[in-house]
Amino acid sequence: MDQNRRVVVTGMGIISPLGCGLTASWQGAKEGKCGIGPITLYDTEGQKVKLAGEAHGFEAENHMDKREARKMDRCNQMAIAAAQEAFQMSGLDMEKEDPLRCGVLVSSGIGGLTTIQSECLKGNEKGWDRVSPYFIPMSIANMSAGHIAIQLGFQGMCSCSVTACASGTNAIGDAMRYIRHGYADVMLCGGTEASITPLGMGGFTSLKALCVNPDPARASIPFDKERSGFVMGEGAGMLMLESYEHAKARGAVILGEVAGYGATCDAHHITAPCPDGRGAAQAMTMALEDAGIKPEQIGYINAHGTSTSLNDAGETLAVKKAFGDHAYKLAMSSTKSMTGHLLGASGAVEAIFTLMALKEGFLPPTIHYQVPDEQCDLDIVPNTGRNQSISYAMSNSLGFGGHNASLVFHAFEEEQQ
Repeated sequence: MDQNRRVVVTGMGIISPLGCGLTASWQGAKEGKCGIGPITLYDTEGQKVKLAGEAHGFEAENHMDKREARKMDRCNQMAIAAAQEAFQMSGLDMEKEDPLRCGVLVSSGIGGLTTIQSECLKGNEKGWDRVSPYFIPMSIANMSAGHIAIQLGFQGMCSCSVTACASGTNAIGDAMRYIRHGYADVMLCGGTEASITPLGMGGFTSLKALCVNPDPARASIPFDKERSGFVMGEGAGMLMLESYEHAKARGAVILGEVAGYGATCDAHHITAPCPDGRGAAQAMTMALEDAGIKPEQIGYINAHGTSTSLNDAGETLAVKKAFGDHAYKLAMSSTKSMTGHLLGASGAVEAIFTLMALKEGFLPPTIHYQVPDEQCDLDIVPNTGRNQSISYAMSNSLGFGGHNASLVFHAFEEEQQ
């Protein structure tokens, strides 16, 4: 176990298909609310996929000046909204901080896809020199991190890890290490994604990754034998991380602790996970070792659980490899059953759900589960969440390119055991 600084969470913010803001999103997750429905962001005529997890109720103008909002992609707008919530919750006073000790690490799997599509169509129609002067800053994946740093006045490292569906988890883990090893005192980290566009949906449909079932109750069904692909979601999740010493010195309310992190690569295939789950299992084992705990101390896993045939079976096998007999004693649910798959934002949103599960002693469910699969035979908290006090929990993310990332969170205790 690394003996350097402890890293705690003092603020969290979410924009998700379950609601705008932490309270609404977590309440939706506790209730087993389905955030998936017919796509309203564009006309789906001529496309196979009709469902997605849209962030209904999100209005950029509620979080920023309307003129500034026009210069940002939807993914940037949601990132800023979630970051504002996390910052406000943390109670950080920048007049008392060294801005060079405050950094940002906010990821996106794709970046400004809405802008890329619209400006490509405009350029093809009106001429390529007629595209928006904001096209590049609106579309590049790092710009959410840049906007947040500008708005908050954070002058330390500002970066963006792009690792597909593992992006948000890598951002949190890398930010934790940056603080742990003394390079910063404060890091605003997380992920954002807004890829519910005809181009994005078409690309994943052609890849045969998306579910084409038009029934919201049988679309995103992780670990169910009838699963047939993931459902696209959108949103952002942000966490304010600080060293324990820094948070305690300023009297911050501590929400939880980031205790361990592991990251590996399958080195197997550009989209398919390694069938035997060894890469994902190793990431989990590394996270446990980094946290300095035994597998038996994990009470809950927020699974990657995408509702694709290969992922859910492979992740189940990976958990068995990493946890042995304890795999059958812990609980493992997929909140993607409620939100859909938020790509680069998924790990951050799910990290927040995991922290809330620890904080409140409540495990969110895997909803719409009907048909058991012998390959997915662990306790997935089917259909209804449950009250259960836990001390340690894990959140997994597995991305295209073979990226595997796992985080271990700890219910905050003033003195380490």
